[in-house]
This record gives sequence, structure tokens and C-alpha cells, in this order.
Amino acid sequence: MKFLIRTLVLLIAASPVLALEVKISPEKEYVLVEHQGKVVRIQRIQDQKHTITGSFARTSRKCPPFCIQPMHPAPGVETIGELELMDFMEYKLPDHEGYLIDARLPSWHRKGTIPGSINIPFTTFLKQPDDLEVIKALELLGARQREKGSLADALAEWMSGGKMTDYWDFSDAKPVVLWCNGPWCGQSPRAIRALIKLGYPPEKIKYYRGGMQLWQLFGLTTVVPEAEDE
Repeated sequence: MKFLIRTLVLLIAASPVLALEVKISPEKEYVLVEHQGKVVRIQRIQDQKHTITGSFARTSRKCPPFCIQPMHPAPGVETIGELELMDFMEYKLPDHEGYLIDARLPSWHRKGTIPGSINIPFTTFLKQPDDLEVIKALELLGARQREKGSLADALAEWMSGGKMTDYWDFSDAKPVVLWCNGPWCGQSPRAIRALIKLGYPPEKIKYYRGGMQLWQLFGLTTVVPEAEDE
């Protein structure tokens, strides 16, 4: 399947397309990502009169809970914009070298998401370290459960540079980017802080603060997840 997806990406990238007037950047017209086994081309809407409608066009929501989020949700976590996110998509998402996490509740995710994202709701990371949902999520992201007390574990902890807790070894944890509905949404910041509390290295976490609101403001491609992604 991975070979097939990579082949499709190369074929689509090599296919002649009409030059886009509204590019992502002067050098980049589109980005190809895999989403649910299909290749999705991320580009901007070409209608230069297009405007946002619906909930993401609103400027004001009751605060709390919908308060303006800080630029940096936690020490050591890098905040990125759209171009940096697309670099992550191109270089980290293939072969699951990194993960793009839609940290919103499933009800939001089902309405539409950024291509290449997986939905791990922020509430998952708020659970106890031995909760089955936490275990499943952290193992997906490259963390490993550990057994306490052995000499081998003590040596591994020393060699990992302290990236181990009583429950988890984060030495091989993948780089992740978390996002939610935008600068007023606290779902991904809460997920980030909870991940760090669980022991996830902050230097492996990035925060796309713009979220769905700014993604749509730039007219970028979204996808509605298929049923099996729920």
C-alpha cells in the first residue's frame, strides 16, 4: 500500500496541470498528502472572491471557554504556521515518520479536517497513563511501555537522556503537530500540555495555532473523513 501511494504521488506530481494563479507560496502551487489511503492535493481555492462562511467566519465567541490562546502553549514547544506545516506534511507524514494530530472532539473532526490528519481528541491525553486509550495513542506515536525496576531499564533510561517515565519510554517518540479550531480554541493546547505531563518530549511537539480557521482563511483544501475513520 505504501508503495502504491508513493507511486500515485509521483504520478500526480508529474502530471501536467494548469498553472495556479493563487499559489501557496511563490515557489509552491500545491502539496500532496495521503489521507485514508488516498492521495489528496492541497491547494488554495482559485476563486479570488471567495469568503469564509459559517462558524469560522465569526469573530467573537464567549470566553471562557473560547478564549484567545497564547502563542506558545508550553515551554519547549514550537509554534508553526502554514508553510512550516506543509513542510512537515511533505517530509514527516510519508512512512509515518511523524504525525499530524487533529486534537478536536470527534464531532468537530467529522465536519471536516486538514488532509493527512489523524483524530486523537484532547480528552484522550487527559486520562491516566494506564488507560487503554492513552496506551493505544502513545504506542501509535512511537512510545513504548516499560517495566519498572530492572537493571536494563535503568541503563536504557540513562542512555535515553531522561526520556522515560514510570510507564513510558519516549526515546523513539515521533515528531507530532497538534491543531484544533484556531487561535481561540483550547483543545490542542490542552492536549499538548497533557502530552508533556505524560512525559512526551516537548521538543518533539509542534503547535499549529492557526488551526481550521486560518487554514480555511487561506482557502486551503479540507476533507470530510470517511466513516471508518471515526
